[in-house]
Amino acid sequence: MKILLKRAYEPWHSDDGYRILVDRIWPRGVSKEAAAISLWFKDVTPSTSLRKWFSHDPAKWLEFKKRYIEELDGRIDAVEEFIGYLSGHDVVTFVYGAKDINHTHASILKAYIEAKIAPSSTR
Repeated sequence: MKILLKRAYEPWHSDDGYRILVDRIWPRGVSKEAAAISLWFKDVTPSTSLRKWFSHDPAKWLEFKKRYIEELDGRIDAVEEFIGYLSGHDVVTFVYGAKDINHTHASILKAYIEAKIAPSSTR
């Protein structure tokens, strides 16, 4: 399976495959039709308190990443359910709303999920 990342403000493309919104809040100004979201899964997104603390401040990025991974580790049931939704799809796109593509939780989630689904010989 290939996991892609895409901002919600970028147009849908058939190469996106199964599109999952991985934000706790619906992206401002994006219609449901334009977003072409197959699934909105909030249970693997950063908690509201963590999201507000981070406030998209690049200076907090490393600490945010650490805290978000700790949150994911504490939600194993949700992570496993999320992985279940991914299975059976050749291409999955994690859709997110953040402007800063270098400091988005979606990239952390992508790496986290890829590590979870990697064959045990490559962990």
